Amino acid sequence: MIKIDGSIGEGGGQVLRSALTLSMITGQPFRIENIRANRSKPGLMRQHLTSVNAARDVCAGDVLGASVGSDVIEFLPGSVSGGEYHFSIGTAGSTTLVLQTVLPALITASEPSVITIEGGTHNIYAPSVHFLGRAFLPLIERMGPTVVLELKKHGFYPAGGGRISVDVNPVDQLEPIDLLERGDVVEQYAVATVAGLSGEIAKRELAVIGEKLGWSEGNLHIELLDDEVGPGNILTVEIVCKHAHEVFTGFGERGVSAERVASRTAGDVRRYLAAGVPVWRHLADQLILPLAIAGGGSFRTGPLSQHTETNAAVIERFLDVKVHMAPADDRTVTVRVHS
Repeated sequence: MIKIDGSIGEGGGQVLRSALTLSMITGQPFRIENIRANRSKPGLMRQHLTSVNAARDVCAGDVLGASVGSDVIEFLPGSVSGGEYHFSIGTAGSTTLVLQTVLPALITASEPSVITIEGGTHNIYAPSVHFLGRAFLPLIERMGPTVVLELKKHGFYPAGGGRISVDVNPVDQLEPIDLLERGDVVEQYAVATVAGLSGEIAKRELAVIGEKLGWSEGNLHIELLDDEVGPGNILTVEIVCKHAHEVFTGFGERGVSAERVASRTAGDVRRYLAAGVPVWRHLADQLILPLAIAGGGSFRTGPLSQHTETNAAVIERFLDVKVHMAPADDRTVTVRVHS
């Protein structure tokens, strides 16, 4: 049994999720201690418990110690099976993080799957549904499987109530990909979404984006959702290039001005464009695991987050691969996965 210290690196939920994913794929059981030790509320929260139980169901496995607040579990995987799965978090916890846990196993299962997950769809510390659907999943499809993600209903913190549906047509083996060049920018736009809040918030966010990125009104769009979905506000900026598609998300927060939300998001976009790389830090977090499952591949990115480095350490515990990270300069890093 593989033993993992959940406090390693960034010491958050990603250590647990990656271990669950890799355990399902490799059939290796594990014990993890100090789950989310570096968070203000350590141990399993509702969304992490949902990820654990989802992984258990997908591979017909067993789990010991899984309850809200637990900081130790043992996971004993069975065989991964496709099929229809429905997971409900019961809070505004992230649906995309639950999906992140089970999807890598299901894209190489022996039969297709349909996954429905209820909870939050746009959470400040998680990839948004738009990010997964437009930046991450197209890269997964380059590796062989077909994955269609549909946002059925928005779910904002703290109300939750969102729902996503995912159709998966798997392949026997993922194909490695190399993503080293971004290519020319072919499209760029921003969408400010509000629900149960004044549309003036969206206008103010887009005004800042237009000013800081030098974009005209044709690149700026407002999306007004039904009040009953809210309150909620997200700002999504997309950069579509010849070889890559990146998505940047700003989240409206109580006590944070619309101008501040937009300014932070615009700053991230400008750093990405200046670096000249195809993959930015959140996509790097996501991409490294499927490349490891494929047994190889590479990408260029900006300065690595501790999230990415922690993920690499967990991957090397389960798979016979090496993750090599070579800084090219103070702004770019080339990540190569190889056997």
